[in-house]
Amino acid sequence: MGAEGFGTKSANSNIYTNMGLNEYDRDKGNPKILWIVASVVERSVQKNEKALKGSNKRGVVTVFHGTRAPVLTVQQYIERIFKYSNCSPSCFVVAYIYLERFLNLTDCLLTSLNVHRLLITSIMLAVKFVDDDCYNNAYYAKVGGITTTELNKLEMKFLAALDFRLHVSVESFDKYCLQLEKDANEKLQIDRPIRIFAWGKGLVNKNISKCSPTVGGYTCRAF
Repeated sequence: MGAEGFGTKSANSNIYTNMGLNEYDRDKGNPKILWIVASVVERSVQKNEKALKGSNKRGVVTVFHGTRAPVLTVQQYIERIFKYSNCSPSCFVVAYIYLERFLNLTDCLLTSLNVHRLLITSIMLAVKFVDDDCYNNAYYAKVGGITTTELNKLEMKFLAALDFRLHVSVESFDKYCLQLEKDANEKLQIDRPIRIFAWGKGLVNKNISKCSPTVGGYTCRAF
């Protein structure tokens, strides 16, 4: 639908500008929306893991789960995806909406073991929906630190859970922008389920043209 479809005629245009969703200049650094989404997601992970630890429960294991958490933080991972994907900032709001839908439709909880795989999958799908131009799955697999085969599998699992419903209305987009900004500014914990994913040892290659499927000191394993 194109990134211009979100926020350009919204009554919340000031919020869009503050979040870096309108008239964003890459030379001025990362848009605020990256920090907002990362902050909200990271607090959700912390809250879920604290609850799981207190209950001595592991939770439901999915294809998005791994055995160890990667070195890269959620914010670092999101910034990496933004840097190499060249996508519009609006994609991260849509990706968050998809992530919430997935969690609400499954028994999955967001944790440090699955959050990165869920993020690369939801962001890639958001770019395909929002932007006019998008890299292929093989490219996103390198950016995300996993194999193309695995990303293809994760994409289909994610789409099936959403019943292939990727449409996001402008009204819904506006609502999530308001909520995300409120949650980030007030440092509120969000009660939403999310789950796990893992990596084996490796190194990040900053040259994406030569990038192997490794991220943050870990090579992703298939499960």
